[in-house]
Order: sequence, then C-alpha cells, then structure tokens
Amino acid sequence: MSGASGVDHLTDRHPSVTPERLVAGLVPPPTFADVSFDSYRPDQSEPSQTDAVQSCRAFCEQAVQRRAGKKKLFGKREVLSGVGVYLDGGFGVGKTHLLASSYYALAAADAGPAAFATFGELTQLAGVFGFVECIELLSDYVVVCIDEFELDDPGNTTLISRLLSALVERGVSIAATSNTLPEQLGEGRFAAQDFLREINTLANIFTTVRIEGPDYRHRDLPPAPVPPSDDEVRAEAADVAGATLDDFDALCSHLATMHPSRYHALIEGVTEVFITGVHPLDDQSVALRLVSLTDRLYDAGIPVVASGTKLDTVFSDEMLDGGFRKKYLRATSRLLALTAAGGH
Repeated sequence: MSGASGVDHLTDRHPSVTPERLVAGLVPPPTFADVSFDSYRPDQSEPSQTDAVQSCRAFCEQAVQRRAGKKKLFGKREVLSGVGVYLDGGFGVGKTHLLASSYYALAAADAGPAAFATFGELTQLAGVFGFVECIELLSDYVVVCIDEFELDDPGNTTLISRLLSALVERGVSIAATSNTLPEQLGEGRFAAQDFLREINTLANIFTTVRIEGPDYRHRDLPPAPVPPSDDEVRAEAADVAGATLDDFDALCSHLATMHPSRYHALIEGVTEVFITGVHPLDDQSVALRLVSLTDRLYDAGIPVVASGTKLDTVFSDEMLDGGFRKKYLRATSRLLALTAAGGH
C-alpha cells in the first residue's frame, strides 16, 4: 500500500507466516546464498580464521559419518549421536559465512536434508509445531545450523536445550554461531544459575571454535556519517522503486504488533528502507525488536537510509552496559554497514 507520497510503508504490511513457509524458510538468507568454504577469505594475520575453516570441514565430514550410522549384523545400522560445532567470535569475522558454508556442504553430501535458522526462528518453529512434532520434523536432518545463538529467557533455555539434546541423540548434528561461549549463555540476562543444568547440557553438545579478528564490515569504513534531513530521506525514497518509507516511532510501534519471526516476511520484496526521525531508545523491548529487524535487513542485504540521530547512538550507554550488549553492538555494526550500502 502506498501513502500520499506514492511510497510504500512497512507499517501498512501485516504479514502472516504459515507452518509450511517456516519449513521452506530453513535455508541461509540471500546475503549468504552463494558462499562456500572456498569463498571465505581469512585474515592472514588471524590464524584462527584459517583454523576455523578446517574445523568446519572436519565437522561436516563427521556429521555425514554420524548420520550414516554404524553398520551392524544383518545389514542394519546403529544410530550414532550427532556432533556439534560452536563458532564463537566477535562481529564480522565470518561466522555466518562458515555456518552457511557448512549447510551447503552437508546439503550437497546427500546424507539427508539440512536446516538453517536463526535462534529466534528455531524457537518459533518449536512453538508452531509443538516440541515433540518439531523433533520429529527435524530428526531425519543431517544438520541443523543455528545462527545468532542466544538465550534470552529461562523458557527458551529449557526448550532449546531439550530440543537439541533430543536431535543429537537421533543422529542430527548441530552447528551454531554466537558471540558468547556456550557456558556463558544467559549471563547477565536472567538467573542463569537456576538453569545451569540446561546450559551445561548445551555446552556439552558443542566443540567450541574461537574465531578472532576485526569486524570486516568496518574495514576501510569511516565513522557513522551525519544523517540526511527528513526531507532528503523522503525525496530520495520517492525516487527508488520498491522502497519503503516510515517514521521511526511508527515503525517501532508496528514491530510490536507481530512476532519477530514475521519480520522476514515484513520486508519481502523491499529494495531499500528509508526511515525518518531516528532517535535514541530507552525501552529495552523496543530496542530488541529493532535488533531483530536489523538482522533480517542485513540477511536480505537491504540498504537503509535514515534521518535523525546517528545510527551508532540508537542504543544508549545504559543498554550497552546490560546483558544484551553483544546484541546491540552487532546491530549497530550491521546498521552502519547497511547505511553505507544506502549511500549515506
């Protein structure tokens, strides 16, 4: 739907996501549609990046072997437990590139279907299908790749711990990325000590691979630029086919009307996102929804042009000092990269 300016608005979109669409969406996002281990370019000054490629290749080989099982008498095969790899590191060191490369390598190995989902999408999948049904749905997969592994509340901690444990027992291997070591998941966000058993179960599934290095998105990039004016944003949006134009507060309010798993559908078909009146946030719930939208925009490679405050000041110092610090820093990094792609 177009407004008076003739430009579409995200706030006019009310997407729905069917179970079938959720399953069909278990693939890497468009930004990582053509990646491979060979296309990963490790920083030669960071040996851990080259080591990580080898670790992921070895993981894929083990995952195929575990999925095939162990041959027993009379031609039957014993189900072997899956293996796990956990890519830990800062922002922009290529973790998602390697995760998607693992997905493609295993999908091509003909050992079973492969799944790729963000942590939020995986919890939504379990919510839509039910816990037992979700296990049945994924139990024949060779691998489940989980990007942006986060544990934001006790319910998710218990749910994902039990889900992954059940899948591993059935021969499914698990690959994940995060900015937090498995045994530190949940720190600073809730009473993690009350859920140590679940967190330790998750940690025991994975072999942790640490990837060091600077954020590649910021290589040769200047600091956050001075934003354009509201009028400049509106004028530019009117000249871009497939663009959307929204007021920041109105967009943040609209995001609250739907589950973050729908944000992917919300931006489907959009070529560029224009936002007016950006300002620092003081509500954690609003900020976390903006993080989710930013992740989906980044996955889809959709440029952003925004007026108002600089995008590296949207999340307050108080928020950055809290338990979601890494989420906010990742979102800031991605927003700046998308803004650079938008030409501002």
